[in-house]
Amino acid sequence: MTNHEAPDDIDLRSGNRLPLPRREDLDEHTCPIFDRLADASGGSLAGLQGPGGIRLHSPRIAGPLHEANQYLRTEADFEPAVRELAILVTARENECQFEWAAHEPAAITAGLDAEVIEAVRNRRDTKELGETEAVVINLGREIFSAHRVSPETFAHALRMFGPCGLVDLVSLMGQYAATAAVLIAFDQQLRLGQEPPFTQP
Repeated sequence: MTNHEAPDDIDLRSGNRLPLPRREDLDEHTCPIFDRLADASGGSLAGLQGPGGIRLHSPRIAGPLHEANQYLRTEADFEPAVRELAILVTARENECQFEWAAHEPAAITAGLDAEVIEAVRNRRDTKELGETEAVVINLGREIFSAHRVSPETFAHALRMFGPCGLVDLVSLMGQYAATAAVLIAFDQQLRLGQEPPFTQP
């Protein structure tokens, strides 16, 4: 939770509009997901206080989405910095503060240049950035803001990532756009001490 007073409909333990999921309410397929989220070393950036915990309220959704997320974050053939850049672009274009705050440290750890992070945060022109970074940013901006990908951007991305890589990249962005929708709808609050990473309109 932030230092700011939470809205009245926020559960103070979960930090969103739903209570934390209870393990005893889950089935044999989703208990392992609960355990991984509850484990600080389980690989989740947010644990139960985030999208994973929210989705566990619908076990039939939680399982397949967790599996897809694991593939896209740990097995798909991306450099870690490219993966985190794609997630940051998605968070920024969807105005999702919690998603950005969770992934900016991961992006820094993955080696994403501070100049690139600030270009995404402040929606700067990509002309001065490296080719890969510019392609990922432009692709995400066109998907989520223009709602149309130009032939030039598509062709450039296809040359760079190939068919499988581009499907995975767009699927990664789509997965995190869906996550942003969940975080926004359930009003997931920032953690204690976190300041909003960008100004919303």
